[in-house]
Amino acid sequence: MEQTIKANATALLPLVVFLGIYLLGSIAAGDFYKIPIVVAAMIASICAVGMCRKRPLAEKIGDYSRGATDVNIMLMIWIFVLAGAFAASTKAMGAVDATVALTLRVVPEEFLPAGIFIAACFTSISVGTSVGTIVALTPIASVIAEQTGCSIPWIVAIVVGGALFGDNLSFISDTTIAATRTQGCSMRDKFRTNFIIVAPAALVTLALYVFTGGEQISYSPATDAAPWYTILPYILVLITAFMGVNVLVVLTIGILSSGIIGVVFGHFTIIEWFGAMGEGIGSMGELIIITMMAGGMLEMIRINGGIEWIISKLTSRITSRRGAELSIASLVAFADVCTANNTVAIISVGSIVRQIAEKFDISARRAASLLDTFSCVVQGLIPYGAQLLMAAGLAAISPVEIISYLYYPMIMFGCALTAIIIQWPRYGRAKK
Repeated sequence: MEQTIKANATALLPLVVFLGIYLLGSIAAGDFYKIPIVVAAMIASICAVGMCRKRPLAEKIGDYSRGATDVNIMLMIWIFVLAGAFAASTKAMGAVDATVALTLRVVPEEFLPAGIFIAACFTSISVGTSVGTIVALTPIASVIAEQTGCSIPWIVAIVVGGALFGDNLSFISDTTIAATRTQGCSMRDKFRTNFIIVAPAALVTLALYVFTGGEQISYSPATDAAPWYTILPYILVLITAFMGVNVLVVLTIGILSSGIIGVVFGHFTIIEWFGAMGEGIGSMGELIIITMMAGGMLEMIRINGGIEWIISKLTSRITSRRGAELSIASLVAFADVCTANNTVAIISVGSIVRQIAEKFDISARRAASLLDTFSCVVQGLIPYGAQLLMAAGLAAISPVEIISYLYYPMIMFGCALTAIIIQWPRYGRAKK
């Protein structure tokens, strides 16, 4: 941080404009997807550039552009591009169907609620998206509920909980990418710290499902799913990621392996593979634009003293690392409530969190874990988030009906809060 920058509350005006347009506009419209978030980001960006009238316009645009094309922003965009191509090519070759079917097939019927949770966890950690997991598993869960007389919101909540677990930990999840890149730590280190915090929540949730109604369910998994070898790209991605291979290399290996397997075994032609990758990359377009706009807007806020003001206010009464971590959790939770998008929330406050972490000697891996975990908690519980809206739409129920059965995000919140209070696991700043 430059020493000449002075704290200035008015520098936060672009952020207020962004949240005001998106949040208040969505509330007025009665739909959090009526107001395009890119439009809110564009207007806020114009506001950011328009501030500081004494400076030439060309100079302000240059500052904004430097923030939008920061090396970390551009690397994040490359990862989004490769992740989109990988997710689409594996889906086109039937890997999602194979992963779901294989996981369900090996679980005894009496443990099917727990099995659905495990399937959602494994699928989500493999494909790196909670929404994709919900789309794949919710129809199956809905059929099980109808055939057995179980509560549909309860079954759907099992899927959503498992999807959130995997998305929170996956190496190819956009939230993991955003959290690690903004905090400057490796995905492997973030995974280890994150796993220690959320594993108890997953185990408690799993135990609840094992002892609640499993004996009343009977279900025969489909036998016509894609063959087992289609999950090999996921296995390769997981193995190479655990080995500490650069994420760009990991995703490239995943893309190539999915293409080779898909073409050799006739799941698609090379042209169809290219088309699938193109669609996957295109699906990341809005996220890429938002990421660049957020980077430029936050750079303008930083230059004008907004970030310094936030840090001074958040830390003025903080005297311990515990208090700083609580402020990080509150900051990202509030951002997620306002944006209904955990990736955007992480990107929006990432630079602020990094400075708080450095000031209070919080390791980068822990800061990234807190960012991802608390944004995941909020995203899983707000009824206007993509996860609950998608699950409710597929199951033909209200998203509000699902919330009371969302055991995992509730328990995860308790575990994460406990981890802050007892300061566990402990890492110093030197250990990134």
